[in-house]
Amino acid sequence: MRFVRFLSAFVVVMGISLFYRYILPVNPTTVALTLLLAILAVSTVWGIAVAVFMSIVAMLAFNYNFLPPVGRFTVADPQNWVALFAFLVVSVLASHLSSRARQKAEDASARRREIEKLYSFSQGLLESGNVIQLLNRIPNQIVNIFEVGAAALLLAEKQKIYRSGPVIPKLDLETLKAVVVRDEPLLDVANSICLVPLRLGVRPIGSLGVSGTMLSRQTLEAVGTLVAVAIERARAIEQLGLTEAARESERLRTALLDSVTHALRTPLTSIKASVTNLLSTQTFTDRQRHELLTIINEESDRLNRLVGEAGEMARLDAGEVELRIESLPIDDVVQAALAQCKLSLCGREVRVQIPPGLPHVRVDLGRIREALVHLIENANQYSPADQPITITAEANQDFVVTSVADRGAGIDDMEQTLIFEKFYRGKDQRYLVQGTGMGLPIAKAIIEAHGGTITLTSQRGQGSVFSFTVPIDRSVRSGD
Repeated sequence: MRFVRFLSAFVVVMGISLFYRYILPVNPTTVALTLLLAILAVSTVWGIAVAVFMSIVAMLAFNYNFLPPVGRFTVADPQNWVALFAFLVVSVLASHLSSRARQKAEDASARRREIEKLYSFSQGLLESGNVIQLLNRIPNQIVNIFEVGAAALLLAEKQKIYRSGPVIPKLDLETLKAVVVRDEPLLDVANSICLVPLRLGVRPIGSLGVSGTMLSRQTLEAVGTLVAVAIERARAIEQLGLTEAARESERLRTALLDSVTHALRTPLTSIKASVTNLLSTQTFTDRQRHELLTIINEESDRLNRLVGEAGEMARLDAGEVELRIESLPIDDVVQAALAQCKLSLCGREVRVQIPPGLPHVRVDLGRIREALVHLIENANQYSPADQPITITAEANQDFVVTSVADRGAGIDDMEQTLIFEKFYRGKDQRYLVQGTGMGLPIAKAIIEAHGGTITLTSQRGQGSVFSFTVPIDRSVRSGD
């Protein structure tokens, strides 16, 4: 290839010389400028070595063809020696400057490509906040972005290597450990191996090796720094997650104690007061005694229900509830839930708007009724007694969507993201309405166990709409 370039340069000079001597005769100045332009073009494309060779050939051709005596390599006029020397010097200097400009342009282009690759690599490092996942992804990202043959990452504290593919002999554990100890990059040009320590400040935390393609020392050190920072960032995110989890656990524990204490204390206080009155020496009429026993009975049922909800929530969280799926019209589910809520609704108007012919759904009647009961009772508790509750249903692709709407105070946008959390109760209602904050989480867990979803749409002063989906039974035709 190199010989072809020198030969091509020789042919170009000969072609220009013969053209101007035999086809288009011109003065020597024109010939010299044409040869100089050709030399500049060659130096730009093929480099300084070919350009210098071409300059010498051009000087000889110029002397032989255009300086008297023509056709001989002698120079009759001493001034022509100055012209020949000036031509050679100018052509060599111009070739050198052109070659340097070309090299700088190539270097700038190479640096731009490296910066683009480093930017792409840094963006990829931000996609994972898990340390193990990040360590497994980094070698593959290096291979894909920097177009190297293989990459290996050693984390010093674990003494474990994460690779992009099969084991490379020059990227073994001992070699990578030696780089950590030396704390200096190593470029093995003969074997196309690049090694760099991963530093966090001045502390090495591991090493990185790539093979197949030589990276510049600056790029290698930049990659090492980015990897070290990304690992530390992922660790910080994990630690923050653990801290947030501990804080959330403490918050839930406090909320649970507050909720359970408040919810259990009320029925226990009523039961204790009624029993104390019955055990006192005071004489009660049959009617008074019946009222006290009724209070004890109702508060015992309420206490039993609270304990049952706590147990139900624990079983749902553990996934220990088995569903008995059957095919039913959604209207049957709604009617069963309303029958169970009849006493608690106390005559409140409930508008059921379910069009005929809706497809059957695949549900566990007992469980889905329980979820709907929680939604109805929630609407009943948090809306004025003179306002109706509206229950609607409609088919939507593979699901039937059932909605329970009330005309209560509504829920703030910020609270809507928390309303399905265990033991959470609205800040404006938690001391006005009795409850444990377990009804909506139980409903959500039951619906999700059926493969559906539950959503909330609410506006302050306009009320709330809880909607949930359950899958359609395609084996049963509508209206059967």
